[in-house]
Amino acid sequence: MKPISRALMSVTDKGGLLEFAQFLAKYQVEILSTGGTAKMLRDGGVKVVEVSDYTGFPEMLDGRVKTLHPKIHGGILGRRDLPAHLDQMNKHQIQPIDLVVVNLYQFEKTVAKPGCMLEDAIENIDIGGPTLLRAAAKNYQSVTVVVDPQDYHHLMEEMKLNKGATSVGTRFKLAKKVFKLTSEYDTAIYRYLEDKALAC
Repeated sequence: MKPISRALMSVTDKGGLLEFAQFLAKYQVEILSTGGTAKMLRDGGVKVVEVSDYTGFPEMLDGRVKTLHPKIHGGILGRRDLPAHLDQMNKHQIQPIDLVVVNLYQFEKTVAKPGCMLEDAIENIDIGGPTLLRAAAKNYQSVTVVVDPQDYHHLMEEMKLNKGATSVGTRFKLAKKVFKLTSEYDTAIYRYLEDKALAC
């Protein structure tokens, strides 16, 4: 098992994240992050590389485009067991990302608020988050993906036992959680939009 060397963190629910990031820092894990997550980690004394500095491309379109970049998705999706993938990653200076910690905009909480307008609901549809999660889950053979803060403690214990690495069994279990979450997320969006259509 290869130790985790680089992580991407971008969360709405920040509970427990600082402790997890501080733990990762002890294992010399480079942490990439964005916006409020990066600020919270930095304020907590954790060294963070802004995604925009890492990619060389600024956040834009009112934050709609942050992580949708080949240096991010190539780092997540590149297969470590395929020389052709590694050659392409090296050619384009794409570094592997071994850990993705993301949770999504709270769409259901937003639309449950009294007076929520369709425009507000649309702005709270997460695009980058599900994309990152699905990419990491697809490449579970090499990438650990975390959507639930309740999993931080287990991962820390496993990394302690495995010199900074996680097992493929754990990565597979976490990948399954991703597809459960994203399917439920998309269903919630569909149901909300369908209700709006019926009300028109």
